[in-house]
Order: sequence, then C-alpha cells, then structure tokens
Amino acid sequence: MKKIEAIIRKSKYNVVKDALHDVGVNFFSYWDVTGLGNEKEGHVYRGVSYSTSDIQRRYLSIVVNDDFLDTTLNAIINAAGTGKVGDGKIFVSNIEEAYRIRTGEKGSSTLN
Repeated sequence: MKKIEAIIRKSKYNVVKDALHDVGVNFFSYWDVTGLGNEKEGHVYRGVSYSTSDIQRRYLSIVVNDDFLDTTLNAIINAAGTGKVGDGKIFVSNIEEAYRIRTGEKGSSTLN
C-alpha cells in the first residue's frame, strides 16, 4: 500500500476531487494549509499590489493499493497542473499495514 500526500492549489480542489472519483478513489482526507514556496501571491488593495509569502493550499492524504498508485498519481497531476509555478507537490510513501476499526480486518482489503 502507498500513501499519497498532495499539496495543491485550493482553486484546483474540485477538479482534482472529481478526477479522483472518476478513477475510483472515493475516500481521502484533506486539510486547508498555509505554506511557503517559490510562488509569491499578491494582493491588491485600492490599486496597490502587496506581496505575501504565505500561500493558501489544500493538502490531500490518500492511501491506495500498490497497483493503483500510477492511476491515482496521473489523475492528480492531470487535474491539478496549470504549468505554472505553485502547482504543488506530491509525496509517496509506503504503508506497512491498514486496519478497519469496525471489524478489526487488516490488509489492503480495508481500502475498499
């Protein structure tokens, strides 16, 4: 099993969510986060532009079976990408085990 952690633009969240549902990823967690990166977001107040270094993003946490990793990654990359600085990052790590709390079942079948 693999854990996918994706940090994406908040404006792309609904597109990414729909793309994940389209490929069969129906459960994941997300948070609104603030971070620092290469992109500098600007704000305009009364015609004057102000730069800030804090950038609003959405953080997704998804666990999938190994054979479903590429499908999930492609869905995120294709839906979240704009080709501009600030599109985000994806991190993939191994998951040792998963348990379904309700039944005590363990293994990759708990992801369905």
